[in-house]
Order: sequence, then structure tokens, then C-alpha cells
Amino acid sequence: MKKPSSKIREEIARLQEQLKSAETREAERIGRVALKAGLGEIEIDETELQTAFEELAGQFRGGKKGATGKNRAGSGTRDGVAAAKVETGATAGGAGEA
Repeated sequence: MKKPSSKIREEIARLQEQLKSAETREAERIGRVALKAGLGEIEIDETELQTAFEELAGQFRGGKKGATGKNRAGSGTRDGVAAAKVETGATAGGAGEA
């Protein structure tokens, strides 16, 4: 009735491949949307961008303000997002003048 450890390892390896494929598909999808929105042209710190994405994800999860974002960024989560937006505008304006 019990599976031998070799079968379990094979199953784990197969599931890890499936996970890798699923993550790749998701990353490509999100990346395409981000590029269409113009995020590829913005110079922004990766931490600030991640905080903004976590805040956005929280809105789609039923209005709860990104629990993971709060844990990582503390009470300044909103300030981090605001800073990202300010930096975005400054960077976009600077790029247009060059």
C-alpha cells in the first residue's frame, strides 16, 4: 500500500517541473501586462515595485490591504507606494526631456 521512496521522489520531481512551468506562464503573463502598462520604461527600485504589487494584490483579494506587504514594509506600505508613484513621475518627466 505504501509507496517506495523512489516513487515519491519521482513524483516530487514531476510536481516540481509542473510548478516551474506554471510559475513561468504566470510570470510571462504578468510581465506582458506590466510592459503594456509602461512599467518596463520606469526606473524604480525593485523593493518599491514589489510593495506596490503586494498592495495591488491585496485589493484583488477582497480589499484587505496586502498582509505580506505590511509585514515586509511595516506601517510605511502606503508611503512606499506613494514614493514609487512620485519617483515614476519624476523619472518619466526626465526621460521625456532627454
